Amino acid sequence: MPLADRPNVSYAGSLRMTTWLLTEAEWRAIGLSVQAALIAVALSLPLGVAMGRLLARRRFPGKTLVETAVNLPLVLPPVVTGLLLLAVFGRNGWIGRWLDAWLGVRFVFDFNGVVLAAAVAAFPLMVRAIRLAFSGIDQRLEQAARTLGAGPIDAFFTVSLPLAWRGVVAGCVLAFARSLGEFGATIMIAGNIPGETQTIPLYIYGLFESPGGLQAAWRIVTVSIVVAAAALAVSEYLERRGHYEAASR
Repeated sequence: MPLADRPNVSYAGSLRMTTWLLTEAEWRAIGLSVQAALIAVALSLPLGVAMGRLLARRRFPGKTLVETAVNLPLVLPPVVTGLLLLAVFGRNGWIGRWLDAWLGVRFVFDFNGVVLAAAVAAFPLMVRAIRLAFSGIDQRLEQAARTLGAGPIDAFFTVSLPLAWRGVVAGCVLAFARSLGEFGATIMIAGNIPGETQTIPLYIYGLFESPGGLQAAWRIVTVSIVVAAAALAVSEYLERRGHYEAASR
């Protein structure tokens, strides 16, 4: 199986300017990246909240192994992550073959693969921020809710989650920014197909393989820097506000 598809289009045609100083190909790459990142964050959020609270509040056998597994995509080479995703979710993978046979869901050279790679790469950052948020909540507040008759689920949704919302949002913002920048795992499982799986990093990669691509890449590189910087600023602000509120309680 080939590791990635080379774009079959000429990047010379993508240099024509459209609205807002970006080309049609650049807008397509940005739109696909944003769409994939939003879906990845939405799908990861329930598990991210559950995992963040579990790691913040519970001690259990094998916790170190769980923490290692959650954070592993942060330190693994992205290409290795992509190979592991192929082994699990490829057409002959452990899970991929069943999803394809039963639901017709495919990940290889498909938009679903873009979402999967983005979700896996961004999940550790989401969990870290959410875990810190839950760690800063006074557990006596939850205990007070329980003494007033609230069950564990009610106490979570009425006390814990509202108090941790800044950390949850910060985790989502970081995960969104990380999803936009995912490259290695994406090209391994989804390829580099213009208009289908070609995200911002893959589009820039394609530009650098074409004559004059260096000059043309600076527009979308600037967009990427602005989005990443804004995401970091928002996340930092929310985390600081969360720490300040936790200290003042």
